Amino acid sequence: MNRQELAQSIYDICHLNGDFLLRSGKRSHEYFDKYRFESQPKILQEIAQQMKPLIPAGTEVLAALEMGGIPVGTALSLATGIPCVFVRKTAKDYGTCQFAEGIDVKGKKICIIEDVITSGGQVLLSAADLRSIGAHVENVLCVINRGGDEAAAKLQESQLNLTALFKRSDFPN
Repeated sequence: MNRQELAQSIYDICHLNGDFLLRSGKRSHEYFDKYRFESQPKILQEIAQQMKPLIPAGTEVLAALEMGGIPVGTALSLATGIPCVFVRKTAKDYGTCQFAEGIDVKGKKICIIEDVITSGGQVLLSAADLRSIGAHVENVLCVINRGGDEAAAKLQESQLNLTALFKRSDFPN
């Protein structure tokens, strides 16, 4: 499947019209329901294959954000052999009481993996959390950058470089 075919498949599977409240608190007339494409093995595998070359050189760990980034991060880890850590929004209050589950990230070069980014709010919070435990976080990779240049600029203010497989303009209007 080429890039354009993948974009059309993702759009057909997950694009919804209506009235939606976004994580940022904004309302939108459209929504990309990422779980619809993440739950399709062939689409998820193709996403991983097309995202694989976008992973920055020297990345030692993929940091998949809860919850939508986890399937994408896992697929990328399987496709590349790069270990993956699963990043919670908040540390659990039982067991290991960690917010980053998996291998130790201290001193490691991390690439955050997310599914859809609109404002980048959760990415900023998770990057700060990872940095607080000694991870080197400079890069973010997502399937869809819905927020365009505004989201990328917001992340850049925190020294985070955003790369997306697709931008909103890659899909039909």
